[in-house]
Amino acid sequence: MIGDIDPIKAARGGHELSNEMTVHYGLLPRANRGIFAINELPDLAGKIQVGLFNIMQEGDVQIKGYPVRLPLDIMLVFTANPEDYTARGKIITPLKDRIGSEIRTHYPLTIEQGLTITKQESWVERESPIRLEVPQYIREIVETLAFLAREDKRVDKRSGVSQRLPISALENVISNAERRALKSGEDLAVPRVLDIYAALPSITGKLELEYEGELKGGDNIARELIRAAVGKVYTSSFEGVNVSQIVQWFELGGSLKLDDSVDSANVVKQLAKIQGLMEKTGALGLGASEPDALRASAAEFILEGLYAHRRISRNEEMGFTAGERKREPPEGGEGRRPPRKQFN
Repeated sequence: MIGDIDPIKAARGGHELSNEMTVHYGLLPRANRGIFAINELPDLAGKIQVGLFNIMQEGDVQIKGYPVRLPLDIMLVFTANPEDYTARGKIITPLKDRIGSEIRTHYPLTIEQGLTITKQESWVERESPIRLEVPQYIREIVETLAFLAREDKRVDKRSGVSQRLPISALENVISNAERRALKSGEDLAVPRVLDIYAALPSITGKLELEYEGELKGGDNIARELIRAAVGKVYTSSFEGVNVSQIVQWFELGGSLKLDDSVDSANVVKQLAKIQGLMEKTGALGLGASEPDALRASAAEFILEGLYAHRRISRNEEMGFTAGERKREPPEGGEGRRPPRKQFN
């Protein structure tokens, strides 16, 4: 980074190693009159950090015993995680004292900010033989998932949950939707909630768990976070909407199993059997003339929302059934024992 002795240079020039002409200057001297950025500053060895603050303050540096003065006109920019977020190293005090300004960044404060960052950074606009349309509620679920993970006590706060989680998760969600559309021969790919569950590896790989979370397992934690995120977004989209018809259909013995490999037209036919379900997609701005892929995604989102709020049940194979009924309390009131019989 700063410089070193170059034996090959000495041999080619016929110089002794004690000659200053054998010094090879590194990246920093070559960045004169420019901006030099160093990522993950605490990872640098202490000796290199000492060399950096010498350049910043005195303008001199020692390269393998040679006292070299470097009158550099350069702006140094460092990046680093907060000290309590990493155990890999630290910034030495003399260097930290010579840094002019420290700017602390933070996670997105609102869902809207997170959506903007994820949309900007994720690889969504890709070359593909099929058209892609990502519903807003899918984007919100993925983003809400990251916000809930940052608040979850089972997730290690020292490691944190970076914005890379929703970015990677959304990319995997879209990839699974494209795979399904290509396999089914459709010209439109629309992600569904089941695609978020298919993106579990991109979620669990970015969560450092506390002891309690390790006992439960990363997959289980991620599934719970997805379910909670779906419930939260469902509430904001369907607050005040009467869905009792849908719940009643399951309570009367109805059941439905969704298959990831089935094309959208057949999925819509299956979902249309549930009374009142397809009509409720109107709350998301969809009509009967919309493409089947959009309608299937919206209807599945409604079912997943009801499952998140425990109105209906679902197994791991995407089979929806009636919710578990609560046990009725005994006639005397909950917790009261029946009168004891007396014998004469």
